[in-house]
Amino acid sequence: MRALLLLAFSPLLVFGQPVIEVKPVKFFTEVGTAIGTSTRTPFWLRANQYGIVPSTLPYGTFRTGAQMDYRSRPLSTPIKPRLKDTFGWGYGAEVVVNSGPTNTRIVLPEAYVKGRLGPFELMAGRRREVIGLADSTIGSGSYVWSGNALPLPKIQVSIPEYTPIGFTKGILAIRGQFAHGWFESAGFVQHSLLHQKSLYGRLGKPTWPVRFYAGINHQAQWGGTTRQDLPELFVKNGVFPSRLKDYMYVVTGQSLGYFSLVDTTYYSKFDRENRIGNHMGTIDLGMEIGNRRYSVFLYRQSIYEDGSLFYLINIQDGLNGIRFRNLRPSSSVFQIRDVVVEYLHTMSQGGGTFQDLAKMRGKDNYFNHGQYRDGWSYYGRTLGTPFIPPASDTRPNLPPYGFTNNNRVRALHLGVSGGMPGGGSFALKASVSDNFGTYDNPFPPNTRQLSSALTVSQPISYRRDWIATATIAHDQGDLYPQSTAIYAGVRKTWEYYRYRVRGK
Repeated sequence: MRALLLLAFSPLLVFGQPVIEVKPVKFFTEVGTAIGTSTRTPFWLRANQYGIVPSTLPYGTFRTGAQMDYRSRPLSTPIKPRLKDTFGWGYGAEVVVNSGPTNTRIVLPEAYVKGRLGPFELMAGRRREVIGLADSTIGSGSYVWSGNALPLPKIQVSIPEYTPIGFTKGILAIRGQFAHGWFESAGFVQHSLLHQKSLYGRLGKPTWPVRFYAGINHQAQWGGTTRQDLPELFVKNGVFPSRLKDYMYVVTGQSLGYFSLVDTTYYSKFDRENRIGNHMGTIDLGMEIGNRRYSVFLYRQSIYEDGSLFYLINIQDGLNGIRFRNLRPSSSVFQIRDVVVEYLHTMSQGGGTFQDLAKMRGKDNYFNHGQYRDGWSYYGRTLGTPFIPPASDTRPNLPPYGFTNNNRVRALHLGVSGGMPGGGSFALKASVSDNFGTYDNPFPPNTRQLSSALTVSQPISYRRDWIATATIAHDQGDLYPQSTAIYAGVRKTWEYYRYRVRGK
């Protein structure tokens, strides 16, 4: 509507210069509160929320943010793309203030700037991201980087969208990233660093009825210092390797065990027998089938954290999923749009003993590490799948162990979302898991957990810029304290448009 008004009244039309691009700036503000039957926030009310939901009840929250994306083209024009049309910049910022009975905390989940040149993007700051072939809406989250924790600040070069490789005529497309980030300054290890990269490919054009996907991601925590009492076996003088040469070892994933001459005064025995830093990732496969009415997406993430996957001794472990998506136009009646079913298995870990005979591995101990004792986490929240939680989140009667005391899990997850009359929407998440603890400290038999949440959103203004949301979540089982909670909130959104005309 605004573009039509601009076309009707803009004096630029006298010179034949139609509006061709629009650059929206979006703002939002939300207020809400949550109360429950216990002081513990249920699992699906806080999991995969980028660390902005408190772990304790009750709480009140105030959230506000702004975002400007790259230019879009609302009006078709027969002009030829120019270099300036492939360049753009944007930003995002969000502030969350959570207040409970005992404290008030300010969280900054997003604060970034980004720039685009053709298919490439440079981003600096904190931004919400999920890495891997998996559903990122109502699924349980990608195994290694799920959006469960506050985003790390980083500098990243990426190809964020699948971009066709020219000589293949669009049949093969790729996307990927290369990033350097910073962990928090507090904890067992301070000022450690993040190395992150990924590469994914798509075989098949977007219009084809069947498309295949494959890719790999690599995450590594390295460097930093520790004032804790770690023996010399793990660290030399409290400082982990962080030179440029060490960075190259981290990027390539090379093991120092392959080198005959290693400085034993600089590298600990743990470094020399393994790799510098804490490494992990997944190798992903996917297939999408669809037409104009529906799509079906199947995906598999295989886990590597040691050498077990290379020798296929932990091939049982991984995230398996299927998503059905209804692509038909939204209607004014109840409509299911997405259904996701996932199964996570982390029971194997290459076996219960570590062996280096014939380069075999085992006892991978997912998300725990001998040097980085805070585990695969950021400010106490798991960076990967929320089904491998911090030990502090589980019931106090369960055996403690490292960062997580429960990395041997079988979990089945169901997600369903859709639309309702009046422009409303709903999302249901329900998960059931068998939890076995760790190989060193197993849980009691039959440690099962059921967690669920139902969210309903409804516009409360004719322009649909005011939206009321209510969520009811429940935990029942042996892993988390039993809890039922309700969250209620109201969000107001604004959009401001900046228009650009041909030749400007």
